[in-house]
Amino acid sequence: MAGAGAIGGYFGARLAEKGEDITFLVRSKRKEQLMRTGLNVQSVHGDVSITPKLLTAGEESDPFDVIIISTKSYQLEDVMEDIKPYAAKGTVILPLLNGIEHITKLTHVFGDDAVIGGLCFIETTLNSDGTIVQTSPIHELKFGERNGAQTERINRLEKVLGGTKANITMSSKIIQDMWHKYSFITAMSGVTTLMRSAIGPIREQESGCRTIQMILEEIYAVMLRLDAPVIEGLPSVQFKKMLEMDYGMKSSMQRDMEKSSLTETDHLQGYLLQKAQQYELNVPLLNAVYTNVKLYEAKR
Repeated sequence: MAGAGAIGGYFGARLAEKGEDITFLVRSKRKEQLMRTGLNVQSVHGDVSITPKLLTAGEESDPFDVIIISTKSYQLEDVMEDIKPYAAKGTVILPLLNGIEHITKLTHVFGDDAVIGGLCFIETTLNSDGTIVQTSPIHELKFGERNGAQTERINRLEKVLGGTKANITMSSKIIQDMWHKYSFITAMSGVTTLMRSAIGPIREQESGCRTIQMILEEIYAVMLRLDAPVIEGLPSVQFKKMLEMDYGMKSSMQRDMEKSSLTETDHLQGYLLQKAQQYELNVPLLNAVYTNVKLYEAKR
């Protein structure tokens, strides 16, 4: 597991809890913390504490069968360098990053066959002492071959990842799933950061509901222009999903801003905005969201 933060730490702890042999590739500071405290998860699905197997970049190790990348999208370049020594022929690379562009970058470095598709939906964060706090019922991870094939390695991976205290499933349409998630979190992070609010108060306002619908339509228009494999009527489906979300649900980008952290806006709104400009599509809300977050980043 490349990363032992809110996402990698959570799913990695669940796999270790099940009994799988998992090693966490972490930075020196996080390694020192985990050696001192152990890896601790507080979750609505049950707490777990483990003594993790740890590795820092540059330390010697045999290659791994599977490398799961759970870092932020803006950390991808560094992570690719870090994992190179631990990837051999036959190593499966499963990225859980937000966005879509990372697939192209990973296949360029590690080869087309090495990289499978993946995503996760989870509301989780690190508290001040490094404990992973997971507060909502959703803790979902999906993976699959990018061409949808049910290969021997995917079946083996399904057995390894399954049976944990998390909702981990194999998908035969993982690329479509990734585009759908990309649409959803780009809209969700967009409106919550723009309004500085959880989703509930936003949708209470008629104008807030219109804003959610409008940004979903803008995202959909760009994705159609890119020939992304999205379903017809996706904005309506995802708007309904937002209406059903917990009142206090926040986006990870909003939580990053509240902690004065760097954001993934370049990899979410920024990538789509770049494509919209390339194809001369009018996307005023995407422009507003991106400008808002970049102004925040400039003041950090």
